[in-house]
Amino acid sequence: MLKMSEKIKLETEFITLGQLLKDEGVIATGGQAKWFLRENSVLVNGSPEDRRGKKLRTGDVVVVGDQSFEIE
Repeated sequence: MLKMSEKIKLETEFITLGQLLKDEGVIATGGQAKWFLRENSVLVNGSPEDRRGKKLRTGDVVVVGDQSFEIE
């Protein structure tokens, strides 16, 4: 079951997927992003995403396992 969506407030124009995963504690270091995205299902706006450099902007929704993050 999907948990309630966590709201992520942007301080800049965008955040990369790898940085979001690190900032939210999904991974411990940015270097783990490439491996994590290869081994785990991550959806951005309902589509599978495996690029750690994917730019996330206001309105994007990221789902990792049972966690959901909404970019504001």
